[in-house]
Amino acid sequence: MARDFVKAMRIEPGSAPKLAVRDPGARPEGLKKAGGLTRLAELTTRLEGLHDRLWAEATRAVLLVLQGVDASGKDGTIKHVLTGVNPQGTRIASFKAPTPVELAHDYLWRVHAVCPQRGELGIFNRSHYEDVIAVRVRKLAPKEVWSKRYAHIREFERLLVDEGTHLVKICLHVSREEQGKRLQERLDTPEKRWKFRLGDLDDRKLWDDFTDAYEDTIRETSTAWAPWHVVPSDHNWVRNLSVAEILVDAFERLDPKFPPADPQLDGLEVR
Repeated sequence: MARDFVKAMRIEPGSAPKLAVRDPGARPEGLKKAGGLTRLAELTTRLEGLHDRLWAEATRAVLLVLQGVDASGKDGTIKHVLTGVNPQGTRIASFKAPTPVELAHDYLWRVHAVCPQRGELGIFNRSHYEDVIAVRVRKLAPKEVWSKRYAHIREFERLLVDEGTHLVKICLHVSREEQGKRLQERLDTPEKRWKFRLGDLDDRKLWDDFTDAYEDTIRETSTAWAPWHVVPSDHNWVRNLSVAEILVDAFERLDPKFPPADPQLDGLEVR
């Protein structure tokens, strides 16, 4: 995949993502689907090896944060990009409406509790960002409450990074037209209908409000220690390939190592 294509997805600290002018259907110039799938297979194999090293090293963690509107492809991304990683070293969490116990604590309490342990790859299918996006759009809290959370989240993520967790934050950017097609497919396909909920239609009516919330959230929380990437997601293969490129790049920058063997094992024979 062209380096410039991936680089353009990164939102530099203090920059606006300009979602309204980003093309959700963008494709890497000169790369067709067949070539993209071949490259994806290479990346998933590479990720498998890097993840094994992270798991063995057990001193640092990686947290993949996936955000996006309904039907943007969060489940599909997990299925196709993380297909080869060792389940023992992964931790997947999704965040639905908080339980009474969770509501009795601060809003980040339940998030911190499921962050990856050292050596793990954590995946958030939706995340703490629901507390500044869904909460805002659905008016579950007043502005004076959710607007303070940008600063909380920036510092929460700084804590994670300082303590050894590398964050990879991905916003899956899909068009309203493509979302409509995918939701209709869920309704029309018996095997997919379980994914559909009536609330999806209510949220769809608030498309512009969700876009504004994502715009502000990404601008406020893309930092030097935890930058956002906005991935074009109208084409599944482009989405999967883009996330794989970003994730493998993050792992390669960390460059995890297998721990050294015990010197007492030198020359040892099993009898």
